Amino acid sequence: MTTTALITGANKGIGYETARQLAARGMTVLLGARNPELGHAAADKLRAEGADARFIRIDVTDEESIAAAAARVESEFGTLDVLINNAAITGGLEGDGTASSGTLTTLRRVYETNVFGLVAVTNALLPLLRRAEAARIVNVSSEVGSLAGRTDPNSPMAQMVSAIPYSSSKTAVSMVTVLYAMELRDTPIKVNAANPGYTATDLNGHSGFRTAEQGAEPSVHLATLPADGPTGTFWGYLWGQDEEYGVIAW
Repeated sequence: MTTTALITGANKGIGYETARQLAARGMTVLLGARNPELGHAAADKLRAEGADARFIRIDVTDEESIAAAAARVESEFGTLDVLINNAAITGGLEGDGTASSGTLTTLRRVYETNVFGLVAVTNALLPLLRRAEAARIVNVSSEVGSLAGRTDPNSPMAQMVSAIPYSSSKTAVSMVTVLYAMELRDTPIKVNAANPGYTATDLNGHSGFRTAEQGAEPSVHLATLPADGPTGTFWGYLWGQDEEYGVIAW
C-alpha cells in the first residue's frame, strides 16, 4: 500500500530535502510549490534519483489553489498519510530589526503564509488524513519562536535581535500545533512541531550553520513516528546543548 506525503514549499531547501529523505524511505512524495516550473524541476530531479515524486501546485495563501490540491490528492490517492507544513517566509529585515521597526504590512504578509496558510492547508487535507491508518502532521517551526528560549538569558535565542513578524508567527505555529493535537488526541493522527535549527537556505541568505539535509531530519523523524510516539510536542535541533535533538520548551 502506498504511503503518501505532501510537503509544502518543497521545491528547494528543507522542504526538498525532506521530500528526498521520505522518498528514500519508500514514500510517494508530493512536492507542493507555487511555481510550476520550479516544482516540476524539483520532482524531475528526485525521480532521476529513483524517487516516486510528483509536483503538486499549491499556494498556501490561495484558498482555491489549496482546494484544487486537496481534490487532486483525493482523486489520485483517496487518503493522505503525511502532511508537512513547511512553506514559510521571513518578511525580510525592516529597519534595525527590532520589534518596533517593523510594519503591519509585513506582519500581515508573513502571517498569511506562516500561520493562516498552515491552518488553511491543514483544514483542507484533514479529511484525507483522517482516512489514513495513522497519519502524521508536522508543522515546521523555529526555535526563534520559543518563549522559553527568548526569555532564558542563557539561551542563544535570548541574544538575537528579532523583528515581530517571523518570530511571533512561529510562536503562533506552536499554539496551532497544540490545538490540532488536542482535537485529534483520540485518533491515530499525531501532530507535532519540528525545529530544523539554523539551516542554510534561501530563507536566511544561506547564513545558517546547518545543512538542508540536517534541517530536514526533525521533520522526517516526526513524519515517521511509531504508534507510541508523542503528539503535541516541539521537537528538533537543540542549539547549545549536549544532545543534538530533543524536546524544545514552547
